[in-house]
Amino acid sequence: MGYMVEGVYHEGDDVTQTLPSGAWERSRSTVRNWIGDATFPAEAGRYHLFVAWNCPWAHRTLLTRAIKGLDAITVSYAKPNRDAQGWIFDAEGEFADPLLGVRAVHEVYSADQMRYTGRLTVPVLWDKVQGRMVSNESADIVRMLNASFDGADLYPDGLADEINQWNDLIYDTVNNGVYRAGFASTQAAYEKAAHQVFETLDRIDAHLADHPWLCGNQFTEADLRLFPTLARFDVAYHYAFRCNLKKLSDYVNLWPYAKRIYAMPGVSETVRFDIYKQGYFSASEKRNPLGIVPIGPMVDWGTGA
Repeated sequence: MGYMVEGVYHEGDDVTQTLPSGAWERSRSTVRNWIGDATFPAEAGRYHLFVAWNCPWAHRTLLTRAIKGLDAITVSYAKPNRDAQGWIFDAEGEFADPLLGVRAVHEVYSADQMRYTGRLTVPVLWDKVQGRMVSNESADIVRMLNASFDGADLYPDGLADEINQWNDLIYDTVNNGVYRAGFASTQAAYEKAAHQVFETLDRIDAHLADHPWLCGNQFTEADLRLFPTLARFDVAYHYAFRCNLKKLSDYVNLWPYAKRIYAMPGVSETVRFDIYKQGYFSASEKRNPLGIVPIGPMVDWGTGA
């Protein structure tokens, strides 16, 4: 992944993310400014996203952009696989950076005068007027884009508490849970994380038997934050992260629910199943030493919603 110290890039990992128990822990984002204050006004065409297709946290921001119709927010897409420079860009084509012309995400961080220290992650929300980062925390970016710009309200006041409850559960046991299963270094840590993934998916499946969306009759931020994991589940997490008690397509209610989200205007354009497989089955000493990408599964997201 790489990291920076006082604005200088270093290859490798700065600190281990594996606890003594063998459990895996995600590091926290540290750039957390906010659109809507005097420093970062909500202006059309002012902001830009740096993302990677196969990053589920970046996917949250692409979904928000699509569902709210925020085409004025421009986007740079990093290449599917990282190298010693971390997330990288081509010189031209679909994986080039049209804004700054950088060749790696760490160059985005170093273009900000803050002299950043920490891991180099996506998404990054960039202010084109000031030439600086607004945020590298996906949850904040989703929330501020929703609050600062017109379009569907993904976080209505009357549902805020319920949305937060679902978000907390889904983040810990599903969004991050699949990673805790996939990156666990002991049998016990893996089994604990994997069972939690399916306990929550089972709970959601039962809930959806009587509710069209997680929070009743309205698509909200809670549904949006769940979807990136669902989109990657059968093609990546089921195999690469050993979350294999069930497939998403085995669920009676959760599978049609996921396909209804996929069918919403603009959502399918945020999904790249081919790139997910390239990323999650890339060469890894622990998970996939030979880097062989499987040819399947073939999952039909377009019918039976």
